Amino acid sequence: MTIRSKYLAKYLAFSLVFAAVLAANHSRADEYPSHPIHLIVPFSAGGSADSTARVIASRVGKALGQSIVVENRGGGGAIIGAEFVKKSEPDGYTLLLGQSGPISINPAVYKDLPYDPVKDFVPVSLTTTYPYVMVVNSSLGVKTLKEFVTLARSKPGALNYGTTGVGSSNHLVTELFAGKAGIKMTHIPYRGTALAVTDLLAGQVQMVFSDPISALQYVKSGALVALAVTSKDRSPVAPSVPTIAESGYPGFDAIAWHGILAPAHTPPAIVARLSAEILKALNDPDTRALLEKQAIQIVGSSPEAFASFIKQDSALWKEVADQARIEVR
Repeated sequence: MTIRSKYLAKYLAFSLVFAAVLAANHSRADEYPSHPIHLIVPFSAGGSADSTARVIASRVGKALGQSIVVENRGGGGAIIGAEFVKKSEPDGYTLLLGQSGPISINPAVYKDLPYDPVKDFVPVSLTTTYPYVMVVNSSLGVKTLKEFVTLARSKPGALNYGTTGVGSSNHLVTELFAGKAGIKMTHIPYRGTALAVTDLLAGQVQMVFSDPISALQYVKSGALVALAVTSKDRSPVAPSVPTIAESGYPGFDAIAWHGILAPAHTPPAIVARLSAEILKALNDPDTRALLEKQAIQIVGSSPEAFASFIKQDSALWKEVADQARIEVR
């Protein structure tokens, strides 16, 4: 056999294998889904991430004709759940309810992260967002963001702020604001937003950047005062609360989000199918009503738009972590 003949034989063999792989992928996509899908939430049950996952799973599962089982795999700063999905088969049957913490923030604060948000996952759709609400105890005696900053500047390090832990999303949001406002406060980490808000009500800490659903009930009762929200526009769930941007810090924009991701190398046809069904679900009036009760805002996006969003969000939090020297080992 000549060299040319050997080359052609190898090329033909490669082509047949490649064609077989493509055919298998198309076959899987055409049959998808043929059994239940698992949606991994890298947090414990309860909270906005878990609630969002269950609403979306119910609606999208009905559209696909297969149940979507929500599994809570919390712990390790959401690393356990994210790593589990990374190691799963890229067949569309194991998905991740992603959030700013494990996807955008962890790479900025963890030096030895066992997954790469860009290389190990493929974005499906950005589903929802919400701003953080800056709340203080009413006994602190401040009614505006300007008054809070004036107080903090007069007592460097004397005011305590609560977060859901070192390197958490509201830890970085607080450091982002503190850097822009030129103030120093003392960080008190907790094991969840509810615990931080509880100590805020008790006067153990003076400020918390909270998710809306954990704080607004106390704002309505008068126990807490909402000074600002972190989004660039006012939140529909708290329209009377000004933004940080309009309160003296133009351009300030930091939000939390939820979105669906799949393991890297999941067939594009399956990703497209999932994305389309998620968008349909998010546009359903009943689904929107259920999600908006969680004090979050509906988004919905293409995989490409979600990938672009993650890139921008990751860049923001890396800059904040580097400037504040936040590192989790």
